[in-house]
Amino acid sequence: MATVIRDTGFEKIADSVKPDAKRRVVLQKVQLQEGVSYHIYRNSLGQILLDPQVTIPASEIWLFNNPKALASVRRGLSDAAKGRVSKVDLDAL
Repeated sequence: MATVIRDTGFEKIADSVKPDAKRRVVLQKVQLQEGVSYHIYRNSLGQILLDPQVTIPASEIWLFNNPKALASVRRGLSDAAKGRVSKVDLDAL
C-alpha cells in the first residue's frame, strides 16, 4: 500500500464520539469541502484515517498522464503566482 499519512500533525477535534444506531459517526466539528469524498483506512489498533479525494473528469486525465504537459502547467502556475504574466491580445491570435 502507498504511504497515506503525509502529515503527522494531527489534532483532536472531539471527545467520546459514539456511533449512532446505524453505526454512523457524525463529524460535527469538521470543515468539509464540497465535492470531496474519502478513502477510509483502519490500522491494527483500530485507528481510523479519512483520506480526502477529489475526482477529475476523464477528459482531463491526459494531463496527469503527460509529465511534460503537467510540468508546463505547473511552471505557468508558478509564474502567475510570482506575478510573471503578460497580456495577450486574443483577437490577434
